[in-house]
Amino acid sequence: MAKVGMINRENTRAKLGKRDAEKRAELKKAIVAAEGLEDKMTLVQKLADLARNGSKSRQRNRCSLTGRPRGYNGRFGLSRNKLRELASLGLLPGVRKASW
Repeated sequence: MAKVGMINRENTRAKLGKRDAEKRAELKKAIVAAEGLEDKMTLVQKLADLARNGSKSRQRNRCSLTGRPRGYNGRFGLSRNKLRELASLGLLPGVRKASW
């Protein structure tokens, strides 16, 4: 299981990302639409002044049960270990063991 601090950090980043998403998108559109170099530079500075942890690229996908950052399956939001465990117990609807 992942450290509690790491899970809390990811939760904080997700909250910041939701809070700043619209503002970031607006600033990026304004940067593209800006005519003068000085206007672009001021808009870029405003974008840089936003919290770094609010950026989507700073977020790491983690297993919703264990917090494991690696082996993440986005379809279920689980790591490979928990996915295999829950699928073998039949707790994931529509998932069957492959046989060919």
